[in-house]
Amino acid sequence: MLNKRHLPSITALQCFEAVTRHLSFTRAAEELNLTQSAVSKQVAQLEELLQHLLFRRVRRRLQMTPAGDLYLVEVRKILTQVEMSTHYLRSYGGETEVLRVSTPSTFGARWLVPRLKGWRLRHPSIHLDLCNEHEADDLLQGRSDLAFYFGQGSRPGTECLKLFGEELVPVCAPGSLPATPFTDPTQLTDLVLLQNASRPQAWHDWFDSQGRQTEHSYHGPRFETFYMCIRAAQVGCGVALLPRFLVEEELADGKLVIPWPHAMPSTDAYYLAYPEHAAEVPKVRDFVKWMLEQVDSPDPLAH
Repeated sequence: MLNKRHLPSITALQCFEAVTRHLSFTRAAEELNLTQSAVSKQVAQLEELLQHLLFRRVRRRLQMTPAGDLYLVEVRKILTQVEMSTHYLRSYGGETEVLRVSTPSTFGARWLVPRLKGWRLRHPSIHLDLCNEHEADDLLQGRSDLAFYFGQGSRPGTECLKLFGEELVPVCAPGSLPATPFTDPTQLTDLVLLQNASRPQAWHDWFDSQGRQTEHSYHGPRFETFYMCIRAAQVGCGVALLPRFLVEEELADGKLVIPWPHAMPSTDAYYLAYPEHAAEVPKVRDFVKWMLEQVDSPDPLAH
């Protein structure tokens, strides 16, 4: 691991990046309000640290080396991140707190986001930072303050509040239905079963809950998110097995229909979790209270 002596300064990275754009130490120095020798020295120290030449002179003109091209990609990422982080922090007042919340993507877009309306008015000093759910230990690693997840109500080191369960229903585009109504659920396999990567057993369990078996339970295109499954069903790619609450809007609008009226309750549920030690942190407590109110209130998207 590099020690501090081996880490280039931001100034050195800025000098290098400016020189790559101008291909001139003099013009880079003018942009950065430094002397030409200062910029040249910063780049030379960077080359010494990297043990690679970043520029070479060809017929009195400055050209980048392959190592310089490679390093530039990484340097621009670093400088962009520093700039974004600086603007991010400057955009809030001294009393503002950031609350990081992770959520499964489709759940976040379909259920969570509509229920955040009004949050800013009640809690103007708490800025929400929402991101897609990544790893189960994001909470314990400090990458998130709270996390929504689907599963069992037990995660080591966390408090888990049950929000609600779900039931899975098959949905497809109206145009996908045959002229003759289905008389058996296994006939849905004629439409192509759309698979969700996070629920590989779903179709098998749905058929099994009706005392049916089919060798096609695991056959069909596989999608990573529920949102992809929803869109695939909408455009006529096949029939998807989805939590009803995620497609209420499409069902109400007639964009999707239920081709076979069997709803299968899931054994798991949706939970809101936070670290045990954060139970009394005001911003966490405020968000938990808000979410519990939303669970008990009518659907904000209800027609």
